[in-house]
Amino acid sequence: MAVARLNVVCRERGTHEVASRLGDLAEWIADDMVGFEAELSGLVRGGSVVHRSAHHLLDLGGKHLRPICVALAAKLGSGFGPVARDLAMAVELMHNATLLHDDVIDVGELRRGQPAARLVYGNAATVLAGDWLLVEALKRIRRSGHQELLAPALDTLDEMIAAEAIQLENRGRVNLNRKDYFRVVDGKTAALFRLAMRAGATAGGLPAKQVTALERYGTHFGAAFQLVDDLLDVAGDPRLTGKTAFSDLHEGRMTYPLLLALQRDASLQRWVARLLRERADEPLPPRVRDRLQQTLRRTGIIHDCRALARRRAQDAIDCLAPLPAGPGRSVLASLAAIPVEREG
Repeated sequence: MAVARLNVVCRERGTHEVASRLGDLAEWIADDMVGFEAELSGLVRGGSVVHRSAHHLLDLGGKHLRPICVALAAKLGSGFGPVARDLAMAVELMHNATLLHDDVIDVGELRRGQPAARLVYGNAATVLAGDWLLVEALKRIRRSGHQELLAPALDTLDEMIAAEAIQLENRGRVNLNRKDYFRVVDGKTAALFRLAMRAGATAGGLPAKQVTALERYGTHFGAAFQLVDDLLDVAGDPRLTGKTAFSDLHEGRMTYPLLLALQRDASLQRWVARLLRERADEPLPPRVRDRLQQTLRRTGIIHDCRALARRRAQDAIDCLAPLPAGPGRSVLASLAAIPVEREG
C-alpha cells in the first residue's frame, strides 16, 4: 500500500514523526484497502487484447491514493462499505484509463517501471482499454446508487480533457506561462482527487458543508502531489520513480521546475527550444541534461518546488477545519504529508 511504502521512505530519511503518523493512517484503513484491492484484482479479465492491455497496467499496482481518499472521506461518516468501495473502484479505474491514454498521446515507454501497455499490445488496444475502464468506472458509480455523482464524474472527465488539450496545444513550445501550467495541474490531477473526496463524503452521508471542505482538500492535495511528481521527473531517482529522467521535456511538456529553470537561466531557452523543435524523437542530449540539473541545484529550484508543494499541502490541511476533531481529520492531515515526502 502507498502509505506503508511512504512509511519506509520517511524512516530512511529520518522523518520519524511523519512515518509514525502515516503508520497510524495505514492501520486505520488497512482492512478497507484489502477489500478494495481484492475488488480491483477481481475485475473481469476476459480474453481480448483490450482486457489484457488494461490489466497489464492494473497488475503493476500503484499508490492507490485516490481510493484511499474515498475510504478516508467515507470513514468520516457511515464508513467504507460496498457503496464506497464501488466509488473507490470508479476513481481508480478513471485514473488508470487516463494513464493508458496518456501513454499513447505522449508516446510513453515506461509506466511504473515497466514497458507501457502500448508497447506490449499496441496503441489501438491501449486506447480501447482506457475506454473500457472509463465505461466500467461509470457503471460502478451507477451501481453505487448515487446517481447524483454521475454529473460530477462527467464534469471531471471534461476537465481532464480540457487540461490535456492545453498540453497538446503547447507541446513542443517553450511556454513560460504559469497560469497554463496550473490550469493543467487542476484539470489533470486535482480534479480527480476532488472527485474522490466528494464521492467518499457522499457515500459516508456527510453534510454539504463538510463535502465542500473535502473537495477543497482534494484540490490542494492534488496540486501538491503533481508539483512533486513534476519535480521528481527532473530531480528524482529513475529507479524509484519508474520513469526516465526528464521524460516530460522529452515528450514536449513544460512543467513548473522546467519553467523556473528557463526563467532563472535564460540561456537555456534557446537550447530547449531547439531540442523541442528538432530533436523531439531523440534522447535528451547530455549537455542539456547536465546544464538543467546544474541550474536546478544552483538556483534553488528543488527547494522552491518542495516549498510550494508544502504550502499546498498545508492549504489542504487548513480546509479540514469544518470537520469535527477526531481520528478521521487527523489521518487526512497525515495523508497530506505524502506528496511532499515521497521520492517515487
